[in-house]
Amino acid sequence: MTDIEVADPRVEQYAVEHTSREPAWFATVAENTRARTTAPGMMVGTLEGRFLAAVVAMLRPARVLEIGTFTGYSALSMAEALPPGGHIVTCDISEAHVAIAREHIEASPYADRIEIRVGPAIETVESLDGPFDLVFIDADKPGYLAYYEAVLPKLSPDGVILADNVLWSGRLVGDPAEDEDDNTRALRAFNDHVVADERVEVVMLTVRDGVSIIRRRRG
Repeated sequence: MTDIEVADPRVEQYAVEHTSREPAWFATVAENTRARTTAPGMMVGTLEGRFLAAVVAMLRPARVLEIGTFTGYSALSMAEALPPGGHIVTCDISEAHVAIAREHIEASPYADRIEIRVGPAIETVESLDGPFDLVFIDADKPGYLAYYEAVLPKLSPDGVILADNVLWSGRLVGDPAEDEDDNTRALRAFNDHVVADERVEVVMLTVRDGVSIIRRRRG
């Protein structure tokens, strides 16, 4: 299936133009990511970065877990809005990406709020004690379902899981019988699993490439 724009680019640009500005040094993070990585599209960017900051500002989480550091843009976006004493653990398997993220984090005002773990994400999650008030999943797509099942028991009662790329450039609205790659199949299975999971409630947003907000079902 041919990729489609989740949102009309003109509409998304309008949304960016009518979203509060991020600190100016985020431009350096973005420039470095474009210059030094082969897939800069993995970066959340301005609109989703401000969305993450807004969620953190509203939830005021004491402990945040991020699965998929990349070059640090999303962790820094969340760290900016953390309440006093708030802490982020972010993990990634790529030494190259983590090296760039460390540079960005150390140059930011938020280095003391962010802890980086390097290695397979599922092993990192299993090594951590909960509870976490916010979890952001933005890593390898075939791992999404395992990450979800691993973090759900470690989520605080009012905690929230955010899962990125859940619309996958519109490929998930196609016919599942068509030739699909592993990422598309994995995300389709993840989305179907979550919406059918009676332990949680989920709303899927058309922000950037799709973000699902998942929380424990009450009552």
